[in-house]
Amino acid sequence: MTERPAQIFAFFGAIYLRLPGQMRGMLLLLCATILFSSMHALIRHVGEAQHPFEMAFFRNLFGIIVLAPFFMRYGFGILRTKRLGLHAIRGGVHVGSMLLFFTAVTVAPLATVAAMSFTAPLFVTLGAVLLLGEKIRARRIGALLIGFAGVMIVLRPGAGDLELGALMALGSSVIWACALLMIKVLARTESSLTLTAYMALFLTPLSAIPAAFVWQWPSWEELGWLALMGSVGTAGHLCLAQAFREADATTVLPLDFLRLIWASLLGFFLFGQVPELFVWIGGAVIFSSTIYLTYREAVVSRQSKKINDPPLPPG
Repeated sequence: MTERPAQIFAFFGAIYLRLPGQMRGMLLLLCATILFSSMHALIRHVGEAQHPFEMAFFRNLFGIIVLAPFFMRYGFGILRTKRLGLHAIRGGVHVGSMLLFFTAVTVAPLATVAAMSFTAPLFVTLGAVLLLGEKIRARRIGALLIGFAGVMIVLRPGAGDLELGALMALGSSVIWACALLMIKVLARTESSLTLTAYMALFLTPLSAIPAAFVWQWPSWEELGWLALMGSVGTAGHLCLAQAFREADATTVLPLDFLRLIWASLLGFFLFGQVPELFVWIGGAVIFSSTIYLTYREAVVSRQSKKINDPPLPPG
């Protein structure tokens, strides 16, 4: 009986390896959307008894436990860096985004939070222009304006009171975009393993500081849910990272819209949340603009690579 699960795992693993790279990337991103949406549902469930700051700490704690085998395999060599300060700043910014996001999930409908999370690439593009000096042309400016129009459709500031949870999710995306810009700078000299290792090492102690002010010991049942939440979240990040290694971003990223669908289904069946039509319309507008920005960045990147690559020798 103990050999049966291993045989099933090996069977599906063999099928996965035979798939083309693009298909593997799409399958991994599909898994990532399911895992992230499940983590958000777990945050909402546990958040009925636990403070969001404490949940963020346990998410990082159990996440680093899941990553322990990678540290054991690659050793301490992956920690070699000359930019420890920037890693630390990035960790602090990441924690700020996480605290806002966890709080948003506990007070806002899951679909609304998912729609707002699509805005991060918009702020990354804007930040790259303002802070990193990247050039921007009319098409990308148009995509940015359309994306921010989608934000207004979701928030509808003139239709009544602004939803606090939606604003928190939006603020989380702004801060997360700052972290992504730092990752973009660090990626010029650091490997993905080094980036992942320092993320795990900094996030756990940094998130413990705000958690200490609201600490309440979880029950064994709550601890089990928290462990599942941390494991599912880390597994989602690993699937996401591998998806972008297997396939182009423009191929796999359209599947990320499934997060809005999963969030709507989980919110409805588990918590009785009925997403508004404007959340769907605004989310679709935001997502469409981010997809176009990703496509344009890929095109510009390929053109730049062709220009900068040295000519091939004859023959």
